[in-house]
Amino acid sequence: MLTLKLAYRNILRQRRRSLLTALSMAGGYMLFVFSMSLLEGSWSNVVDIFTLDHTGHIQVHKDDYAKRPKIHKTIENPAVVETTLKNHEDVTGWAPRVYSSALAYGGNKTSIARIFGIDPELEPTVTRILQKVSAGQYFSAQPNADGYFPAMIGRGLANSLRLDVGDEIVLISSGADGSIANDIFIITAIIGNTTSFDRLGVFLPLTVAQEFLSIGGEVHEFALLARNKHDNEQLAVELQSLMPSLNVSPWQQIEATFYRTMQSDKQGNYFTMALIVFIVFIGVLNTVLMSVLERTKEFGVLKSIGCRPSELVKLIFIETVMLASISISVGLALILPVIVWFTEVGIKLDISVDMGGVVFDTMKGDLSAYVVFMPMGFMLLTAALISLPPGLRAARILPRVALGSH
Repeated sequence: MLTLKLAYRNILRQRRRSLLTALSMAGGYMLFVFSMSLLEGSWSNVVDIFTLDHTGHIQVHKDDYAKRPKIHKTIENPAVVETTLKNHEDVTGWAPRVYSSALAYGGNKTSIARIFGIDPELEPTVTRILQKVSAGQYFSAQPNADGYFPAMIGRGLANSLRLDVGDEIVLISSGADGSIANDIFIITAIIGNTTSFDRLGVFLPLTVAQEFLSIGGEVHEFALLARNKHDNEQLAVELQSLMPSLNVSPWQQIEATFYRTMQSDKQGNYFTMALIVFIVFIGVLNTVLMSVLERTKEFGVLKSIGCRPSELVKLIFIETVMLASISISVGLALILPVIVWFTEVGIKLDISVDMGGVVFDTMKGDLSAYVVFMPMGFMLLTAALISLPPGLRAARILPRVALGSH
């Protein structure tokens, strides 16, 4: 009778220990997935802010214009590039652009400025320029009743020249043919804020900028968006093969310094999360080891009737991995609705963040196969590894010692 009571207590103790192990694993997986979702969502948001502000996912230039911009380094047949981009199913939007430096004059003040020649209809399909209009109205390529073409200027330039919507701005630059370019434009909108990259920019309609800079129908750049932003580098390789005479570069190459900084920060965060999960699994290892110690007699009986040491290692390995699989399944069922809500709705920030004139007030996560399966694979691998020390201990124990243990 006493032996049955002891056996029953031992079974209950093992079940409680297994339940605690399962709860620890499930909690660790949920924490890992939520942290991954938050990290990937945050970085995805940063990439969107960065690429949709101006760069796009991919850029097309002639030669080394991206590194050494010169006014004469133009894409001579933009219609061919447009046809190629239009016919590619993984390209969702593109916009041609021209650039130049200029001297801006307004009232009795002057300032350096940078001209951005953009297509009024195509540019909003690539960037958030419509959202960056802080005053006035987004322009078109049509002149006003007096024959003056519209221009949008950055907030920094507007403050420097003390200009506002409806005022005139004079631009002086040099044309591609060596001529002096100068003209008067009417300000229709103020763009961004004093910290955005285009704070000293002057946006002109593409055709107007081409005529102003004497480059005909040529352009300096095509910026485009990929259907899947995570596959933009592969898309750039495909487009490069279709346009061998041009230079097709993903944003990771165009803004290499920012990309390397982002990757370093992500790796640091990954290490921190892995360390937290590893600490959780140290507790799991202790639980598994205690479970093995409590079953020392059972393992002694198995070895005395001919069970091989490798079979004991396999037994504990399978038991731990199965327990981890069940725990991960339960954790996934519990955390998945939270991740879906976090990705679709997000958390409203108490303080809005202004990024180059675009306001962001919601923190969102990311739901992808990577977010779900990377933690799953990591935890299964860790569970398999932590099963080995207890399994090896059980395999090395002598039957005589095991049967004599309490």
